Amino acid sequence: MRAWRLVLAAATAARRRISLAHADSWWLEHGQHGYAAAPSAPAPARVLLDLYGPVCGAGPDRPFALAQLGQSLDGHIATASGDSYFVTGPDSLRHLHRLRALCAAVVVGAGTVARDDPRLTVRHVEGDSPVRVVLDPNARLDPGHRVFTDASVRTIVVHGADVHAPAPGLAEVLQVPVEGRRLRLDVLLRELHARGLWSVLVEGGGTTVSSFLEAGLLDRLQIAIAPLITGDGRPGLSLAARDKIAECLRPQHRVFALGGDVLFDCDLRATAPAAVATGALSRVF
Repeated sequence: MRAWRLVLAAATAARRRISLAHADSWWLEHGQHGYAAAPSAPAPARVLLDLYGPVCGAGPDRPFALAQLGQSLDGHIATASGDSYFVTGPDSLRHLHRLRALCAAVVVGAGTVARDDPRLTVRHVEGDSPVRVVLDPNARLDPGHRVFTDASVRTIVVHGADVHAPAPGLAEVLQVPVEGRRLRLDVLLRELHARGLWSVLVEGGGTTVSSFLEAGLLDRLQIAIAPLITGDGRPGLSLAARDKIAECLRPQHRVFALGGDVLFDCDLRATAPAAVATGALSRVF
């Protein structure tokens, strides 16, 4: 697809701080918050360009952090037993792989690796796999997990600054200070930026995404909601309670259809009042 190859080229150009050189570059226009579809872009490509354009502008002058979750109607990313294959549908999975392809690094917590043993690679779309970053502050993960044995993609495991443990498998160790039993995520992002990883996808699980959100470190939050009711289960976001609705976060957002799922794309840096959903969805696939 020409539109997808264009956003891939735009993301690569931004990371390398070079001009976008592409036959269809007139389909995109660059703004303060990354790329967006230009008025000249054909209608079939506009939705895809608008959805992924903001992810493509990350670079040294504009670091970018995005978190993504897929959950049920009642707010769960897995059943109570931990089964999560698959809460959302195939179009949401393809969307996730597109985000991986556009970002320089993908971050997951130790619990996600222990439960799911993910590969965190790009397989369902065209594009390169990101650097894998695994948060394991106490160095508890077994070196046999696939992210540590797969040599095709670089893996960084993050340990607490006071933990002295060997690197698991083929991974390299990055030590980050711990405060209140939690990694200093702001320091982590600075360390990733220092390594040229300007666009960061926080993929999971819910605790990791919630920690980044609570710390105010995310530029965008995307939540894909599936027509599924699990009953009890593992929650997606888990944040400190607010007493009043007026104190709750109500971000400016856009709504997209991913097959049978609905994606909320929330701009956490927007200063304008939140958009009111009209019920009309922009279909991506």
